[in-house]
Amino acid sequence: MILLDQLLLFLISLVANVFSAFAGGGAGLLQLPALIFLGLPFGVALATHKVASVALGVGATLRHLREKSLEARFSGFILATGLPGVVFGAAVILAVPSRLAQILLGVFTIGLGLYSFFNRQLGQMHSPRNRDRRGLWWGGAGLFVIGFLNGSLTSGTGLFCTIWLVRWFGLDYRRAVAYTLVLVGLFWNGTGAITLGLLGEIRWSWLPALLLGSLVGGYLGAHWAIAKGNLWIKRAFELVTVLVGFKLIY
Repeated sequence: MILLDQLLLFLISLVANVFSAFAGGGAGLLQLPALIFLGLPFGVALATHKVASVALGVGATLRHLREKSLEARFSGFILATGLPGVVFGAAVILAVPSRLAQILLGVFTIGLGLYSFFNRQLGQMHSPRNRDRRGLWWGGAGLFVIGFLNGSLTSGTGLFCTIWLVRWFGLDYRRAVAYTLVLVGLFWNGTGAITLGLLGEIRWSWLPALLLGSLVGGYLGAHWAIAKGNLWIKRAFELVTVLVGFKLIY
């Protein structure tokens, strides 16, 4: 690619990942459609985006680990229940048409934003719950489904994880976003990238600019999320979910 193309990819990736790291997901809102618009087939664009999104997790991890807001056992639970869904979803998406699923996912994503908007205290206080056996069972089932969506329909699924951690497990938005960016951004997306890379094709020449934009954007977005607090994150989450939903539909 020529230098101008790389610069364009860097700017798209930077903006997309700043918003994603601040709101707790949604990098695919700009990045995935941009790759398709620039000429990549859907499957190649999806695999390339997945690899680039791993850098978002790295950038966010570098910032969030300084806050020490992640619990080791709960992090392991999120990985153990979500990763199998990621692999399954990534294996399925390359073999099935995704238009109907994208429309339904878009409608549901808009619903998440509206649900958060009309529940004004949602995610403002950290009050852990559903950590007993039954709560973990249903919570893990939800994470498996979200992992499947993450591996298949990449746009906005980090937002699903964020709202699930807030609503089911009682986390505040700042902690939920930290878990999403570190575990989903780094590990779920990394697993999806490997699976899609083995089954499909990655456009390696496009990755340097995308990786750099994701890394810098992830760090900056995570820093602003920590600095601004739960209310700002909540508003950003609501805005991004509605935008992601309409993008998936239209």
